[in-house]
Amino acid sequence: MNTRRELLLGLGALGVTALGCHAGARGGDRRIPNTRLQTHTGQTVRFYDDLVRDKLVVINMMYAACTGICPTATANLRQVYRLLGDRAGREVFLYSLSLQPQLDSPEVLGEYARQQRIGPGWLFLTGAPEEVEQLRYSLGFYDPDPALDADKNSHTGMLRIGNERYRRWTMAPALATPRQIMGTIEHVDI
Repeated sequence: MNTRRELLLGLGALGVTALGCHAGARGGDRRIPNTRLQTHTGQTVRFYDDLVRDKLVVINMMYAACTGICPTATANLRQVYRLLGDRAGREVFLYSLSLQPQLDSPEVLGEYARQQRIGPGWLFLTGAPEEVEQLRYSLGFYDPDPALDADKNSHTGMLRIGNERYRRWTMAPALATPRQIMGTIEHVDI
């Protein structure tokens, strides 16, 4: 049973959904960058073609050495992953993109994924720093204040949730309850 606080947080998350924002939208351009990335398993992938096209995705920003929000957000997403059950990696895909790609090699991210007991259907991603930065901006993971944006310790704490097939994109707080995050996922899953 939802508490009043959970209900209000859920309505707030749906309010963000109602904005109907689309990752990478610039005028009529609906393309999400096809950035070349490496997974925590060492595989090379293209962000749009291999990970996003025609899929329902949950994306967050993190880095392995983070001692701030990242461990809590990852633990929260682990609970979402459990709620997804067999849908994880088949119908819904989770992607954690490193904010510090110069430090987070596939090996470092692989060890982080092992420590966090991450299963199939959830990838930790890294790539060339300038390309990851472009991807971060195109997904809306930035602060309009350049000084705050430059501080990696104060990253957004948000999830980008999208169903690219239907061009439905939204954001939700990474620390919302797992059930609220699931509600947002279901909202874009037509």
